[in-house]
Order: sequence, then C-alpha cells, then structure tokens
Amino acid sequence: MRQTVSPFTGLLVGFVGASAVILGAFGAHALRDVLDTRGSELWHTAVQYHFWHALALVLAVLAPRAVSRRWAIAAFAIGIVLFSGSLYALALGAPRWCGAITPLGGVAFMVGWIALGMGLCGNSRQPD
Repeated sequence: MRQTVSPFTGLLVGFVGASAVILGAFGAHALRDVLDTRGSELWHTAVQYHFWHALALVLAVLAPRAVSRRWAIAAFAIGIVLFSGSLYALALGAPRWCGAITPLGGVAFMVGWIALGMGLCGNSRQPD
C-alpha cells in the first residue's frame, strides 16, 4: 500500500532540507568574514543538526504508524527551530540567554527519535 504525503508535510520536508543547504552556504560564504571562530563553530553545529534532522523528517514521513509519524514530524520540526535556530541566533550575536533555548530543541530531537522508532515498529500503515 502506497502512502500519500499531505501537501503540507511534503512542503515542510522540502523547505527544511532546502533551508539547511541555503543556511550552510550562507554561513560558508556570506558570513565567512563576519563570524568569529566561536560564531563559525556555532553556525556549523546548527547546520549539521538542521541537515541531519531534515533527513530524519524524511524517515518520519515514511514511518508506518500514523500517530508516531505525526509526533516525530512535529518534534523534529520544533527541534530544528529551537536547537538550530538558537545556535544560528547566538552565532549572529544574540544575547547569551538564547542559549537556554538550545536544550529544549535537543529534547524535541530526542522525542522525535523515540517517536520515529515507535513509528517504525508497525508492519502496516494505519490510516491518518
């Protein structure tokens, strides 16, 4: 049985993947002479987590269990915004308190991976 992906989910996956590439290139080229060493490291970490979790979103979309799939998609998207977003902001000079947001994104990533694991435990697709 072939799963249909909702237009929103398809656009989300495409946007998240494309934005990881765009922000990686932006950091490597446009910010090369702007960021200090610490800022560059933060940017690089943000892009790495952003990109890997964009790929995790693809896996989540393919998970057979609908409830777990939805939780994984939501958690990965929230994790990218909170974790990578706070690191991008810190790299660009945001106040240090923004660093308190980063662990919340990490927790969202963990929830996403657990939901993905649970979502992959099904043999057949459940209706959405």
